[in-house]
Amino acid sequence: MILTGIGDEGANGIDGQIQATDELGWKHIEMRGVEVSGFPKANLHDIPDKAFDVVLEKLETARVGIYCFGSTVMNWAKRVEDSFEVTLAEVRRAIPRMQRLGTKYIRVMSFKPGDEDHRIPAECFRRVRDVTNMFLDAGLQPVHENCMNYGGMSWQHALELLDRAPGLKWVFDTANPIFNADRSKSKPWPKQDPLEFWTNVRDHVVHLHIKDATWNPAKNDADYNWPGEGQGRVRDILKDAFARGYDLGISIEPHMVVVFHDATAKASNDAAMRANYVEYGRRLEKLINEVKSELPKAHATSEPGLVGPR
Repeated sequence: MILTGIGDEGANGIDGQIQATDELGWKHIEMRGVEVSGFPKANLHDIPDKAFDVVLEKLETARVGIYCFGSTVMNWAKRVEDSFEVTLAEVRRAIPRMQRLGTKYIRVMSFKPGDEDHRIPAECFRRVRDVTNMFLDAGLQPVHENCMNYGGMSWQHALELLDRAPGLKWVFDTANPIFNADRSKSKPWPKQDPLEFWTNVRDHVVHLHIKDATWNPAKNDADYNWPGEGQGRVRDILKDAFARGYDLGISIEPHMVVVFHDATAKASNDAAMRANYVEYGRRLEKLINEVKSELPKAHATSEPGLVGPR
């Protein structure tokens, strides 16, 4: 099992992201946005070549790997009606950088969902399938996240997308169902059930995003919590995953100090981000140990204590 975290939740710059990883005693980052001195912050597949070379050198010196690329390919900021060339250009930039880093997984999505239409357009299927094949042909594994996208509109939509894009796998986010409408049902759409979504896609999951939240009707948005303290059913999902032998990547995405997709939020200072990130990681380690200790020995993937103080 690999413990990692979405780096720009711990720091904006590459040095801070490595420092947060070192404080946890971890060896991997899930790289999304990154800032390099002299260059503006951007996604790892968008920063200039010179900035990428700096990132690569710093990672090699620190002996920290990139477990997964948190790309913006087909994410919620893009519509399926947009030019496909934008997506293809991102894929073409990402592939050689993943290969240089030795990174196997890349997170992708399936475009912004329509406000009314609960169906997935045929063009969306075609584009996701084409992108999936481009990565697979390069020996890389794309993983789709249940988020604010067509494939994340319900677990039924997720399975249909997976069926239409053979070879695509899933990265399951435990908190995203809390603020996403279940568009498999009639209006007014209820929010999704994290455990129900997990149970139906778990056979396709090769990566986990641990995030927890509680829906706040007063502000019509989610409040983010420590892992296991919200409505994301984190403990139940981890227990089920470990009982089934899950031993792949688990990545933290705290969202407690800064929310990546909140355009109105000001960038938080790195000290506060790093402190929250490290505390979140330590609490996840503790939760994992607790969950594993509750499993029968025959089902536990490892003895309790594998994750913990070093």
